[in-house]
Amino acid sequence: MFKKILIANRGEIARRIIRTCKAMNIKTVAIYSEADENSFHVLEADQAFLVGGPRVSESYLNIENILKIAAKTKADAIHPGYGLLSENAVFAEKCEQSGITFIGPSPEVIARMGSKIEARKAMEEAGVPVVPGITHPLSHANEAMNIASSMGYPVMLKASAGGGGIGMQVVHDHESLQKAFASNQKRANDFFGDGALYMEKCIENPRHIEIQLLADKKGNTVYLWERECSIQRRHQKVVEEAPSPFLDEATVIKMGEAAVKAAKAINYTNAGTMEFLVDSNMNFYFLEMNTRLQVEHPVTEEITGLDLVEEQIKIAAGESLSFTQSSMKREGHAIEVRIYAEDPKTFFPSPGKITTLTLPEGKNVRHEIAVRENDTVTPFYDPMIGKLIVKGKDRQEAIQIMQQALSEYNIAGIKSNIPLLREVLSHQAFHSGDTTTSFISRYINQ
Repeated sequence: MFKKILIANRGEIARRIIRTCKAMNIKTVAIYSEADENSFHVLEADQAFLVGGPRVSESYLNIENILKIAAKTKADAIHPGYGLLSENAVFAEKCEQSGITFIGPSPEVIARMGSKIEARKAMEEAGVPVVPGITHPLSHANEAMNIASSMGYPVMLKASAGGGGIGMQVVHDHESLQKAFASNQKRANDFFGDGALYMEKCIENPRHIEIQLLADKKGNTVYLWERECSIQRRHQKVVEEAPSPFLDEATVIKMGEAAVKAAKAINYTNAGTMEFLVDSNMNFYFLEMNTRLQVEHPVTEEITGLDLVEEQIKIAAGESLSFTQSSMKREGHAIEVRIYAEDPKTFFPSPGKITTLTLPEGKNVRHEIAVRENDTVTPFYDPMIGKLIVKGKDRQEAIQIMQQALSEYNIAGIKSNIPLLREVLSHQAFHSGDTTTSFISRYINQ
């Protein structure tokens, strides 16, 4: 087992990894930017080192500086968390070259699944249903319009190297497609250094369902059931829950088995997630694979009793999974909401000093949070400042616990999305399980 792990991340996920490492008696090394010098994760790690300036390009994406700190501290392994360098094949490869274990899949798998086009090809080869679309980059807007004509509108234009909804847009006609092509190509280039776009048929009003996978280096792969992550704003998730209120058990098993089959086909190891779109008839289609831990992993932990970070570390250290598919059990219902420092109406970030922070307490209430009272939320990073997770014996109880927790949650000094979350959780459509990807635009932002 590793003696020391460097955490190449910040905020609540860095704290989350530190907590598991302490439980496993593993020393931790934190890195921090100039803007994060007094952050929670810096105080909680065994060692902490300045990695660069306040911008992510100067600090948390500075591979050279991160590896220098890892070497200096004699870290055995690096955990990338999620976001930032977690799906960067170059970083994973340089870790290997430096003799440091990257806690995640191989660089080759990260590279292949990081390209949305290559991922589609891999899934088609594995026999996994994919959304109808193309498997080559679009060369120009005219080609896109020709393909859209044969495919039929609406279509989804996507950045091949993208994520987080960046460079993604639903288009309904030739005129909007021509405009969207130029703007999304530029946006993809600005964010990912790769302007390649591709196109899929838009499945209207779907569910966004993901299957959590664990795969060790001995060939054992299991799925840990599903999470429903359909309630989104601007293609970014806001509310996640497990199990899905929509799917039946037979469909979940089919999706889980398809995800395992796909993971084995690409020689996947460590934790990963297969994301699917599911239509109203429970037909499912591969969307993308996240070759890392997910923001919403706590809901799976709550219903399975597993610590997914611990499982990641054990797999990276060469240990076999201690359970099989048939031995896995799940219990209860879990819901997670993401707490953002943002205006709940416009979704614009709301940086500033947190003058008041009151967190809800109670049985089956869990927090993953990056800030404290009097901390300043800077404009340099993603506006998500924490997550609130609850568990109930069933969905109705989980909703009740979450509503109570949100009523007690108080943040002042900055705007937050808590009013939006309260509105979602109290809406009759949510209670009835009508949780499609159009939920917010349909029921909230009228």
